[in-house]
Amino acid sequence: MAEKNTLLAILELDCKPDTLIDRAAWIARSFAYKVHLVLFEPDGGALLSGFAISSEADRIRQEIRSLQAEMVEDYANKMRADGIEVTTSVLQLRPLGDGILNIADTVKPKLILKATQFHSASERSILVDTDWQLMRICPYPLWFVKSENMPTNPVIVAAVDPSNTHDKPAVLDHEIVRTAKAVAEVVEGEVHLLHVYERLVGIGAAANREFKSSTLPIDEIDARIKSEHRSAVDALAKTCEISSDHVHQLPGRTRDILPTFARSRNAGLIVMGALARWGIKRMIVGSTAERVIDHMACDVLIVRLSEHQLYD
Repeated sequence: MAEKNTLLAILELDCKPDTLIDRAAWIARSFAYKVHLVLFEPDGGALLSGFAISSEADRIRQEIRSLQAEMVEDYANKMRADGIEVTTSVLQLRPLGDGILNIADTVKPKLILKATQFHSASERSILVDTDWQLMRICPYPLWFVKSENMPTNPVIVAAVDPSNTHDKPAVLDHEIVRTAKAVAEVVEGEVHLLHVYERLVGIGAAANREFKSSTLPIDEIDARIKSEHRSAVDALAKTCEISSDHVHQLPGRTRDILPTFARSRNAGLIVMGALARWGIKRMIVGSTAERVIDHMACDVLIVRLSEHQLYD
């Protein structure tokens, strides 16, 4: 019998723990995964510093770790009662992002599952938020839990950008659609392809103010851009065998349009793409996924491609 794929589920007691367990169980049942459940909790590290270095501090620290182990086992038993194979651990390595990656390198999961909640602008700007760090550097697919319940026969939205030639994202678009279709096939959902493009009208108005002596043919250029984008998304849909009535192109900014579209379709999952970035790009380059995840009402699955994969 083939070895089961592993779902790595990150449990945080202050971030939708029961919802995360429910979603982990749903994914494990649907895809026949086993689960490695990791509890992230403060570990009493302060007891190691200053005056707290004592046998009493050590005893308290050991009690905390024992309680953490019991706690994660209690959550695991809820899934085991459903016939799911579950192993557990308590994450002690800090920061959390590094700890998750360290465990992932050992477990080699098919998927990482983590609940998420709203992130402030300050958290994003100084890059202290774990979700942002994972989206930028984690080489494994990331499933962020947002909604309380997964709809029956869910609508799965594949958010693509087939017209953009930067970084050769055609490879990424195909992986996004392939992943969306694979999930839909298992859970009896339906895939909708969405491409959001920015119109030239706003840019053109500003340009006309700068070049008053000649008026740019904004409407003509805008119509051409729309047509070119539509041709690209239709070609992708044809290649990926997505029916035309499930293909959508809308003008605007992705961070505004995608959450609204997902709500209008009562989507259960958005599949998006991101590049695993390293070095200086890791620090300064954002992504569409990072900009929109806070505004989503449904779950978000981030498909991974490293930069070397794009250029192979």
